[in-house]
Amino acid sequence: MPSSFKIMLYRLRLALTHKVLKPHAQPKPITFVGPGAVKQLCDGIGHFGLKKIFMVTDKPLVELGLIDGAKQALEEGGVEVVVYDGVLPDPTFKIINEGLALLKSSQCDGVMAFGGGSSMDAGKIMALAAANNIAPEDLVGFGKAKLPTLPLFAIPTTAGTGSEVTLVAVPSDDVTHAKQPIADNKLVPTACALDPTIMTGLPPHITSATGMDALTHAIESYIGTWGTLETESLGSAAVKLIFKHLPIAYEEGSNLASREAMSLASYYAGLAFSKAMVGFVHAISHQLGAHYGIPHGLANAVVLPHVLEYSKDAAQQKMAQLVVSAGLGDASEGEAALAQKLIDMVVELNDRVDIPRGFEQIKPGDIAELAADACKEGNGYPVPKYMDVADCSAILEGLIIN
Repeated sequence: MPSSFKIMLYRLRLALTHKVLKPHAQPKPITFVGPGAVKQLCDGIGHFGLKKIFMVTDKPLVELGLIDGAKQALEEGGVEVVVYDGVLPDPTFKIINEGLALLKSSQCDGVMAFGGGSSMDAGKIMALAAANNIAPEDLVGFGKAKLPTLPLFAIPTTAGTGSEVTLVAVPSDDVTHAKQPIADNKLVPTACALDPTIMTGLPPHITSATGMDALTHAIESYIGTWGTLETESLGSAAVKLIFKHLPIAYEEGSNLASREAMSLASYYAGLAFSKAMVGFVHAISHQLGAHYGIPHGLANAVVLPHVLEYSKDAAQQKMAQLVVSAGLGDASEGEAALAQKLIDMVVELNDRVDIPRGFEQIKPGDIAELAADACKEGNGYPVPKYMDVADCSAILEGLIIN
């Protein structure tokens, strides 16, 4: 158990951090929603007076022809398009700098991030670094940039990260692959398009992992200590949508209504955690990604019920409140039962969308380091319950499967 002195220091540090961050109002992008949203956004870009757009994406999306509609719409509007398709999952600074060099040399006057969270994060960082003539590595931390990004547009092809609306981008270290978060209000895109028609071909395993990523954002933002009426409303709306529509989107990939609902859930959850932050699920998942290359959304899905179980005694009221506000339970069931119901529902949803119960990759000999790094990160978040290395180690041990 952590000492009372450690917990006191943790709470003091968190209160000071909140005091610094609280005055920053979060901007929101102009948002187009529904079938045809991509074309609406691209048609509108010409009205911004832009002449050349730098599209940041990945090779699979180019090969699938998924960017073709956006590219054609831009070109028909008189906007030239330069494509950088070198983004890989969990992009490193090397990848971001490679794209940044092309962005500068091509003299584009706007950036479009087209793809999943990796492409959106990479595009956001490139747009901010180019506008400020600064190395991406020097943006790590909060509010390091003086100037706004180049005009920035986001088209998510997955429903999970919420990067199209967040003030955060998370590149990886070139050597260790540790996450190096960049947070800045200027990272929020100018406009975005939530178009379900470009999500229908998403493979089921990516649909499930990204959907559970959005659920984790919603739940962690809700049960943390920085929640507000606004973030709680956004979080509960996201939770309600995800429990209803993720199984449908997973089983019926071409269902436009559920794809659109999931994109909205991701958007709402992104708004919520941008203000209320995340917690230990993300802290642990980041270590699993850095050490073993486990996809972020998948790691979040597996870790989420374990962290909820650990946090239950401290977060019981919030967990129960979330279940009721999301329309998944009734207050008459009692707080303890409702909190447990949330955990059980997460486990059931994981099972339904074929999320594993653990990971073979985790090595017992790595747990001490993983736990120490996770605690260093996680206790910097407004988590409902402080976690020490021993507690975190126990959670990690529970994730090992043979």
